[in-house]
Amino acid sequence: MYAKFSHVQCARKVFDKMPQRDNITWSSMVNCYTQNGMCVRTGDFGVGREIHALVVVNGWMEESVFLSTALVDLYLRCHESLMAFQVFERMEVKNEVSWTAMISGCATCKNYGIALDCFRAMQVEGIKPNRVTLVAILPLCIELGCLRHGKEIHSFAFRHGFNYEIRMSSALIHMYGKCGGSLRTIQLIFERSTTKDVVIWSSIIASYSQSEDSAEEAIKVFHQMQIEGFQPNYVTLLAMISACTALRSVSRGRGVHGFILKYGLVSHLLVGNSLLNMYSKCGCLVDSSKIFREMSTRDNFSWSTLIGANGLHGQGKEALQLFLEMQERGVEPDAVTFVAILSACNHAGLVEEGKNLFNKALKDEKIPLSMEHYACHIDLLGRAGEVEEACEVVSRMPMKPSMRIWSSLVSACKAHARLEVAEILAHQLVKIEPENAANYTLLSMVYAESGNWVGVEQVRKFMRTEGLRKSYGYSRIELENEEL
Repeated sequence: MYAKFSHVQCARKVFDKMPQRDNITWSSMVNCYTQNGMCVRTGDFGVGREIHALVVVNGWMEESVFLSTALVDLYLRCHESLMAFQVFERMEVKNEVSWTAMISGCATCKNYGIALDCFRAMQVEGIKPNRVTLVAILPLCIELGCLRHGKEIHSFAFRHGFNYEIRMSSALIHMYGKCGGSLRTIQLIFERSTTKDVVIWSSIIASYSQSEDSAEEAIKVFHQMQIEGFQPNYVTLLAMISACTALRSVSRGRGVHGFILKYGLVSHLLVGNSLLNMYSKCGCLVDSSKIFREMSTRDNFSWSTLIGANGLHGQGKEALQLFLEMQERGVEPDAVTFVAILSACNHAGLVEEGKNLFNKALKDEKIPLSMEHYACHIDLLGRAGEVEEACEVVSRMPMKPSMRIWSSLVSACKAHARLEVAEILAHQLVKIEPENAANYTLLSMVYAESGNWVGVEQVRKFMRTEGLRKSYGYSRIELENEEL
C-alpha cells in the first residue's frame, strides 16, 4: 500500500510541475487516483470533484472520451452511481471502453440489473463488446443465477474468437461452475485454452470441487497442475479445501493444510475459515478449535462455524461459552451465528438457554429473525414437550409457517402423546398442501397411533381415488426424529 501511495505522490509532483496539461495528462492523473483506490480508501474524493470541475469549465469533456470514461470509473469506484450516470449520459461519444467501465462499475456496486441493461444497450447502439466487456459481464450471470445469459455470452465469445483467450476461458469456467453448467463443457473449455496459468487451473479445480460427485476429479487436476509445474495460490487451495470438505476426507484435508503451511498462507482469513469449516464438517472438533485459536483475525463466519460445530457434536455448553466470548470481544452476532447457537441449544437439549436467547433476540430486534430461526426454536420447544408454547410461537410468527415447521409440530405431538393436537395439525397440513401425499400419510399415522382405524382406511381410500402415492421415505421414525 505504501509503495502504491509513493508512486501516486511522485505522479502528482510531476503533474503539478508541468507547464501545460492536455486531455491525456488529465486522464492519466484521474486514472492514477482511480486505479490505486485513493478516493475510495480515504472516503474523500474531493480531488476527483476538483478535476471534474476543471474538465467542465474548460470544455474538455466533449473533446475526450477517455477523460469522461475515467471520471465515470472514478465515481463508480467511489459508489457515487448518480454522478457516474450523469457523466455517462452527457458523453457525446461512447466507445467500448466507456460502456465496459459502466458495466463493471455497476457490477461492483451490485447494480446487476443496470449492468445487464447497459450490456444490451451497448449492442443496440452498435458498439461491439470486447473481451474485457465479456469478462466483466460474466460475473453478473453468477450473481443473477442465470446460466442462459452465460451461454449467450459464451456463444458471442465463440463467434468473435475470444473464447480461447486465457482470461475469457477462466471467466467462462468460473461462470459454468457457479451456475451449475455441464462439467463436460467446463472440461472442453479448459482443454481448448491456448495457454494455461494458475488462474485457469484454480477455476477448473473450483468447478469440480462444488459437489461430492466431481470432487475426486478436482484432486486429480490439482496433482496434474503440480506435475506441469504450476504453483498453487490461495485461490487454488481454497478450492481444494472445498473438495476435501465435499468428500468429508480429513486425510486429504490435512494434506492440503500442509500445502497451506508450506506456502505461508495460513494467516489468510478466507483460508483459515475454510480449514475451520473443513475440519468441522469432517467431525474433527479438536482440529477446528485449534485452527480457530491460531487465527490472527476472525470474523462472524469463524465464530459461527465453531459454534455450529460444537453444537453438532452435542457440546452445547461450549457453544454457549463461545457465543458469550464472541460478544465480549466486541463481535456482534449476525443471523447465521444466531442459527448456529439456536441449533446448538436444540442438539444439546438446552431448552431454557435456547428460549432465553430467542426471546432476547425477539425483544432487542438487532437480528432479523427468519423462518430458519423460528424453525429451530419451535423444534426445540416441541422436542422438550412444550407443545402449547410451540403452537403459540407459530401463531405469533410474522411470516407464514413452513411445511417443515408444521411437520415438526406434528412429530412433537406424536412423540409426547398429544394426539388430539397432532390430528388438528395434520389436518392443517392437508389443507395447506392438498396434493402432497406425505401429508395424508402423516394424518393416517396419527389416526393409527390413536386407534382410529376407520380414519386410516378413509385416508387410504381417498389417496387411491385421487391417485396420490405414498412417499416411502417418509417413515414414522423420521417424523419423530426430524431435525430442522
